[in-house]
Amino acid sequence: MKNFFLVIVISALAFTACNTGNSTKINEPTSYDQIPWVDMAEVESLVKDNPKKIFIDVYTAWCGPCKMLERSTFKDSTIINTLGKNFYSVKFDAEGPDALTFKGKEYSNPGYRPERAKTRNGKHQFTNTFAIRGYPSMVIMDENLNIIDRIVGFRTAEQLKNDLAKHIIAAN
Repeated sequence: MKNFFLVIVISALAFTACNTGNSTKINEPTSYDQIPWVDMAEVESLVKDNPKKIFIDVYTAWCGPCKMLERSTFKDSTIINTLGKNFYSVKFDAEGPDALTFKGKEYSNPGYRPERAKTRNGKHQFTNTFAIRGYPSMVIMDENLNIIDRIVGFRTAEQLKNDLAKHIIAAN
C-alpha cells in the first residue's frame, strides 16, 4: 500500500512538473465587463507574444457619433466580449497630442493646440496611416499589423457585431 501511495505522489509531481512554465497561451478571462483597451504603443509587443487581430477606434473629442459609439455600442455585452476575446482593442484620438512609435516610425501631432482640446484640432500624423474618410472610424489590422478593413461611421451593436464576425470566422 505504501508503494502504491508513493507511485501516485511521484506521478502527480511528474505531471505537474511537465505542465508548468511550458505553455505560451496567455490566460484570458472567459467574459469581460468592459472592453480591455490597450495603448497603440503596446500592440506590437502584444501581437508578438500572443497573435490576435487589432481593433482600433479612431475618434476625435468633438465627434458626436464617436461619443454615441462609446455610450451605446461599446457598452453592449456582446461587443465587449467579442472584442475582448478576439482582438486587441485600441482607442486612438485622431487629433490628440500623444506621440507614438509604430513599426519603427515615430508619429506626433505638431499642429495640436491645447486650447482647442475639445474642438477641431490638428490632425495626428498617425491618422494618415489609416486613410479614413470620417469619424468615427474603426480599423481592423491583422496579426502582422496590416490594415485589412475600415469601418466608417457610427454602428449599432448589431451592425458592429456583423462587421467583426467576418474577421473572427476568417481567424478560425
